Amino acid sequence: MAQKETLSSLTHGNFARELSIADGKMPPNAVDFERLVIGTFLIDKKGLDHSIDLLTPEVFYDPRHQVIFSTILKLYEGNHPVDLMTIIQELKKEDKLSQAGGDHYIIDLTMGVSSSAHIEYHVRVILEKYILRSLINVSANVIDSSYKESTDVFELLDKAEQSFFEITNGTIKKGFDTANSLVKQAIETIKSLKDKEGLSGVPSGFRDIDKETGGWQNSDLIIIAARPAMGKTAFLLSMARNIAVDHKIPMVLFSLEMASVQLITRMIASETKISSEKLRKGTLDDEEWQRLFSNVSELENAPLFIDETPSLSIFDFRAKCRRLVMQHGVRLIMVDYLQLMTAGGGGKGVGNREQEISMISRSLKAIAKELNVPVIALSQLSRSVEARPGKRPQLSDLRESGAIEQDADIVSFIFRPEYYKIAVWDNDEEGAETPTENQAELIIAKHRNGATADVRLSFLKHFARFGDIEAAFDGGLGGYPSNFGSNEPSGFDKIKTTIQPGAAFDLPDSSKLSGSSMNDFDDDDDFPF
Repeated sequence: MAQKETLSSLTHGNFARELSIADGKMPPNAVDFERLVIGTFLIDKKGLDHSIDLLTPEVFYDPRHQVIFSTILKLYEGNHPVDLMTIIQELKKEDKLSQAGGDHYIIDLTMGVSSSAHIEYHVRVILEKYILRSLINVSANVIDSSYKESTDVFELLDKAEQSFFEITNGTIKKGFDTANSLVKQAIETIKSLKDKEGLSGVPSGFRDIDKETGGWQNSDLIIIAARPAMGKTAFLLSMARNIAVDHKIPMVLFSLEMASVQLITRMIASETKISSEKLRKGTLDDEEWQRLFSNVSELENAPLFIDETPSLSIFDFRAKCRRLVMQHGVRLIMVDYLQLMTAGGGGKGVGNREQEISMISRSLKAIAKELNVPVIALSQLSRSVEARPGKRPQLSDLRESGAIEQDADIVSFIFRPEYYKIAVWDNDEEGAETPTENQAELIIAKHRNGATADVRLSFLKHFARFGDIEAAFDGGLGGYPSNFGSNEPSGFDKIKTTIQPGAAFDLPDSSKLSGSSMNDFDDDDDFPF
């Protein structure tokens, strides 16, 4: 049976019913339970309030029940009473009473209902049958597409995985939301902010950045760009440490440039106050060995995952992210860095370099929306920054493609004037001459849902670490305890965290087999730790 529908649309159609009839089989269904649930909704408001948000019209197998439930949902969302009379009246008004089986059928639905005592179980059975039908739909379409010579295997695999991911997470899309439901969601979100001190997203761990952004927001693509030696990776690691260690928020870092062990070594050096050079060579004295073993446990249980796949393709990236969100509840994704990713599955070409980066940028935004998590990606800046007086980066400096600026919800730049031998800040208030030593600035140049801003941060060269600047002036070290440079135990000793580099991934590394012209950089010497 030839089918032209996409995988996503098939999960909502009647293809399972048609396929099963053609095969001589009835699709999985629980029509008797559907009758009980709808009958309960018509006579018991308690049962309606308790279970209506678990269902959509599509989960019902009987078309009559889909029509009736759609009307129940419409009245309920409009704060109108739901009972036999109001439902029949509304169906007549919409000229859908015959599609619903007629008034006698609707009345008959209530006859076998005694109470809503077991409605949770009844709803679960209906949902289970719907999931089975959805699996049949997706599988049938995969089989059908697999026989076609024109099918792109990587595109088909990606669509299949996306459909199975939606089924697994119970997020098969209805296609649209009503203004009524969206307003309610927005109000609930605003109410919840009262208990979060204005942070509606994932905290960065930097007070002034969180003040400007409200935290990194779900479904947002955040670009952090800089020239080499500004400390892009150091900033990303500082933020990852704040999120995973201090806030215990599950997150993943895709490192396309550095090995995962190198990243962990940098984080250990930062936590233990031991230089990374000593850690690489193993030339530690007795006191440093003791400090290493006593403090390394601070990283051992953090919900941080690291993947070091080189030339990672968007296809593999999407698959790994879906798995991490589903299995480990990952709430934030980081990429170091965007220009080292590849766009095509299995090495398939996608045009020139600018087109490839545009596709990667769009895909990162699409993944953020699909998984409803923030995606933070580092990006290179062009050499035009170096020729500009003052060296401050601008949106026009984004390397290779204006699509990055277009797709991103936030575009920010890391700027360290000290690196360019600029002794004082040139954007201070008139008359002020603040030294730039041990300082950096995060320039929020684009903020789709907020204002632009320049946020000053401390930058500790010895540890390649960023932090809140006031904390550094107060004797602390930018978000870290003031006794950081001493041998005294810190408050972090009470925190149990872990790093699990690459442990969550077992997909075939097909991306390792495909290269990209984007890897041909000769100027990405990020700040040496």
